[in-house]
Amino acid sequence: MATAVAAAAVASAAVTPPCCTSSLVAAISSTSSAQTLLPPRYSTSRVSLLKSVVTLHSNTTTIQAAIVTETETTKKVKKESRKNDEGLSTNVFKPKEPYIGRCLLNTKIVGDDAPGETWHMVFTTEGKVPYREGQSIGVVPPGTDANGKPHKLRLYSIASSAPGDFGDYKTVSLCVKRLVYTNDKGEVVKGVCSNFLCDLKPADKVAITGPVGKEMLMPTDPNANIIMLATGTGIAPFRGFLWRMFFEKHDDYKFNGLAWLFLGVPTSSSLLYREEFEKMQGDYPENFRLDFAVSREQSNAKGEKMYIQTRMAEYAEELWQLLQKDNTFVYMCGLKGMEKGIDEIMTGLAERDGYVWADYKKQLKKGEQWNVEVY
Repeated sequence: MATAVAAAAVASAAVTPPCCTSSLVAAISSTSSAQTLLPPRYSTSRVSLLKSVVTLHSNTTTIQAAIVTETETTKKVKKESRKNDEGLSTNVFKPKEPYIGRCLLNTKIVGDDAPGETWHMVFTTEGKVPYREGQSIGVVPPGTDANGKPHKLRLYSIASSAPGDFGDYKTVSLCVKRLVYTNDKGEVVKGVCSNFLCDLKPADKVAITGPVGKEMLMPTDPNANIIMLATGTGIAPFRGFLWRMFFEKHDDYKFNGLAWLFLGVPTSSSLLYREEFEKMQGDYPENFRLDFAVSREQSNAKGEKMYIQTRMAEYAEELWQLLQKDNTFVYMCGLKGMEKGIDEIMTGLAERDGYVWADYKKQLKKGEQWNVEVY
C-alpha cells in the first residue's frame, strides 16, 4: 500500500499546473520529504496567478503557495455568530474509528540553531475530514502506554485553510514542535505524539479524529479587524486565517478589513512561515500588519526582552482604540503566560477611559470578539 501511495504521488507530477516552473519541480523532486506536487485546481480560471515558492534550509524544503486574487466589490456582512453555521462539521471521526490518512509532506521549518525542532506536515483526507479555519484535529499515536492501553489522542490546531495547502479540499496540515525534555530523574523524555508526527515519512499512516472546536473560528465579516496573537506553534490557526484572506480567491469571501499579526518566538530562526507572511504584507500593505517579538534577540527602549506583550505595548493606544469597535476580533493562541501580560496592558488603558478591563473583556467574549486557546 505504501508503495502504491508513493507511486501515486510521483505520478501527480504529470498533472502539475503549467504555472509551476521546471525549477520548482526539480527542487521538490530532489527532496525526499516532498513527493507530491500541487494539483491542477490552481490552473482554473478562478485564480489569477499562482506562484509556488520553494525555500531551501539545509536539506529541508518549505513549500509556500501564494495566490494573488482579483479585485471584487466589497460586501457588507451582518454580524452573526460563526458558531451556529449549519455547515460546520465536528467529530466526524472519533478515537475508536479514526480516519486513516497518509503523510504527503513533512518538513522542518526552523533553522538548525533554533531551540527545538518545528515541522510542517501535510496529510491526505480525501475530503472526508471537512474543517474550517481555526478548528483542530486529533491524532492517535500508534502503540500502547506504560499500562498497555492504546495511546490517547492529542489535539493540534490545524495550520491550513479549508482548501488545504494544495487547494483541493483533500488535505490537512499541522505545525508541530518536537517535545523533548529531561525529567526529575535526569532522564530524557520524548513526547509520544509529537515525536511520532515529526518522524513521519511520505506514505506513513496517520490516525486522525475530529475536526473539533468552535472557539477559534474566523469572523464572517470580511470587513472586520482581526488581531492575532501567537507564540510558537500557536501560529497554526492564523496561517489558515491568512491564507483564506490573502492567498486564495473565494466566490463568497473577499477580505477588506485589517489583519494584524503579533508573533512571538525566542530566536529569528524560529519565525514560522516568515516568508509567507512577509509576502502577504508586501502584497497587501493596507490590509495586513505584521509584528515579530524575538525575545532572545530584541529588547524595548527600557532594555526589557521583547515578548509578545512587550511588542504590543508599543501599540497599546492603537490596539485599545480598535478594541472599542464592534467589528474588532482578537484571537490568542499559544503559551498561557502571554495572556497575563496582555491583560496588564489593557487594564490601565481601560481604567483611563472609565472601564474595568475584566468586565470589558467579558463583554468582548460574549460578543465572540475575544477568543483564547492557550496551553
